[in-house]
Amino acid sequence: MTNPTEPARTLVPVPAAERPRRVRRTARVLVVDDRDRLLLFGDTDPGLPGSRWWITPGGGVDPGESDLAAAVRELEEETGLAVAPSQMVGPVLVRRVVHGYTDVVLDQEDVFYAVWVPAFEVSDAGHTPEERITMTEHRWWSRDEIAGTGAEIWPAAVLDLWAEAEVRRASAAAGDPAPPPLDGGQVEESTVPA
Repeated sequence: MTNPTEPARTLVPVPAAERPRRVRRTARVLVVDDRDRLLLFGDTDPGLPGSRWWITPGGGVDPGESDLAAAVRELEEETGLAVAPSQMVGPVLVRRVVHGYTDVVLDQEDVFYAVWVPAFEVSDAGHTPEERITMTEHRWWSRDEIAGTGAEIWPAAVLDLWAEAEVRRASAAAGDPAPPPLDGGQVEESTVPA
């Protein structure tokens, strides 16, 4: 969903010094299926032909919305899968990330959740017009495929995050209290340096 208070991206290159800087909070979801595969979307920067990286489902937290509610909503919008908030594990990680694109710099705080689901067919029916342009494909990845790929994946430490989410899932199943999310620090993931 596009936040009505956030201006739409132009998707057209802007000189680096003139790119607007937007600050936002996002909820992202590690979606793991019953074949132990992680769902990732192929994303692009339309201003940089040939660019591509892989991301987890997720997006901006709307005003007045909780991180968990945003994670559930974004998952349904981007994949067509509706889950109950109680199915989510987390938050697992909170990090500050700067994404430099050809038209904008996004300075955001990402909150990561995880969910385990039966394998399903992804639907892009809920994608925004911008997502229809930038998110060009999706794929289920095994751990070995992620470990062996030369493709860029955001976050780069997605395998470590997946392992941490599993530990937290087992801990929750045992009735242990939820630990605070890991602090992922500050990173930059950019097609054009911020």
